[in-house]
Formats: sequence, structure tokens, C-alpha cells
Amino acid sequence: MTQTIFVLNGPNLNMLGKREPGIYGGKTLKDIEADCKAAGRDLGFEIDFRQSNHEGVLVDWFHEAQDKAVGVAINAGAYTHTSVALHDAIRAISIPVIELHISNVHAREEFRHKSMIAPAVKGVICGFGPYSYILALQALKNLTA
Repeated sequence: MTQTIFVLNGPNLNMLGKREPGIYGGKTLKDIEADCKAAGRDLGFEIDFRQSNHEGVLVDWFHEAQDKAVGVAINAGAYTHTSVALHDAIRAISIPVIELHISNVHAREEFRHKSMIAPAVKGVICGFGPYSYILALQALKNLTA
């Protein structure tokens, strides 16, 4: 039976391909979803790929993942730097979670250097463009093997 990985995306990631392509590149979120699904097949995962601009929806998806997935990869967008609710939702579940970012957040504005969710996740991947998603899936494969 194929194991499921939730790939969750936070606010404004639906604007990829249009929003600041100099930082985030030209791929759309649909392009990244297709890449994740292809990589997931190669890794033996089914990918459940989702995006919301609403913090509470992301919290609900973490709760759902506890029963339906073996791991979660999250690009929380701006909620990375502000959300105690996401931190607590991650700590409330027992499956591994990987935080990921397209850009190198440590090379950007000071407020992006602090992650509220990093202390609750297994690891953080940033700065590899859309390939950060594939690296997160590979990390989850290693953590769930």
C-alpha cells in the first residue's frame, strides 16, 4: 500500500510564477505540485498537495494528516515567522514534519530569519528553489523508512 505525504502550502504561494520571480522563480504552484507527485511516485509516496491562505485551515490539515499520512512537508510562507498555532499543531501530531522554503530565508529580511515552527519540525530545508520540495520528500522518505 502506498504511503501518503501531505505537502502543505501557506499564504500567497498560490501566486508563485507571478509573485517576485526574481526571488521565487517562474514555476507555478501547479508546476511544483506536478514535480512533487512525480518525485513521490519514485519514492513510493502518494502526494496530497494543498494550499491555503488561512491559518486555521492549515491547522486542520495537520490534524487530518495525523490519521491519513506518514509525514508532512510544509512551506508555511509568512506563517513560518508568526504562527504559534502552526507550531502547536505540529507538536500535537506524531508524524514527522519538514519545514521548507524556496528562497534562502536567512539571506533575506531580518524578520524572515526567525521561524516559529522550526523548533517543532524534524528539519528545515531552504534556498534550493522549487527543488526544496523534492529535498523535503527525500528527507521524509528517510524518516519514514
